[in-house]
Amino acid sequence: MFGAGLSDVLDGWAARNLRQETPTGAVLDGAMDKLFALTVLVTLVVGRLLSPFEATVLSLREVIEVMILAAALVLRPRSAELLRSSSTLGKVTTVLQFATLILVLLGRGPRLFGVYATGACGALTAVAYGRREFQGDPPRGAR
Repeated sequence: MFGAGLSDVLDGWAARNLRQETPTGAVLDGAMDKLFALTVLVTLVVGRLLSPFEATVLSLREVIEVMILAAALVLRPRSAELLRSSSTLGKVTTVLQFATLILVLLGRGPRLFGVYATGACGALTAVAYGRREFQGDPPRGAR
């Protein structure tokens, strides 16, 4: 899991610093992040290391983002700017997700605090993304 997180950070850093960012890469990176998180959560639920409720709370950002994306596609089907850059709050949520999953795997530490902190931070992140989408703020770097 640490390796997956590190490779995600490094490939994003490399794309930005080598000026190799593309819209397709941004879509694929986000989609793969979501797929990875879903795979880990399902594996932990099946292995009874995490309850379905805890998995749902940990994935609250993704659940809300899917609803926002669906609404944006229905309300603004011709919107070219559905993809937005990441935010500091989004990165904090991701760090909390990884830290909580590590606590779950180790069977130690403040597991429930991590679950609820991640869920709260994730919900705030998704709401911020939704506000940015529907208020028409330009993505970072496009101002």
